[in-house]
Amino acid sequence: MAWVFGCCLRWCGDGGSGHVPLKEMPAVQLDTHHMGVWGIGVATQKVNLNQIPFGRDVHSLVLRHDGSVYHNNEEKNRLPANSIPQEGDIVGITYDHVELNIFLNGKNMHCPASGIRGTVFPVVYVDDSAILDCQFSEFYYTPPQGFEKILFEQQIF
Repeated sequence: MAWVFGCCLRWCGDGGSGHVPLKEMPAVQLDTHHMGVWGIGVATQKVNLNQIPFGRDVHSLVLRHDGSVYHNNEEKNRLPANSIPQEGDIVGITYDHVELNIFLNGKNMHCPASGIRGTVFPVVYVDDSAILDCQFSEFYYTPPQGFEKILFEQQIF
């Protein structure tokens, strides 16, 4: 299993997204430097990376900046009102090929969501001047047991 919590990549700005293929079950961490519109989760290769926020279709399952978790344009879960990520918080996600779980500053939010099917990739988007640092290894908080850094697929010739 992989742990999605924060190698470090910075996403900033007014529209942007990215994803990389997963080999194992992932964990990822986000360091929220400047709040704006953002999301993190998993998506299939069919997701439209130019249409944010993600979670509008069957191709993505994401935690949005407002604490809602969306898939197929349906709110699947929501963080408690007193646990909405703020500037400087570390947001983590785990995905075990069935369920997405969310962590805030290392604490499990007990806010699982599922529904996405097929091969998925970690996905992050930013808009409205949001700045996020994404950690795919060397995490701020230790991943839950059974989860690890994302192992990127490599071709060996």
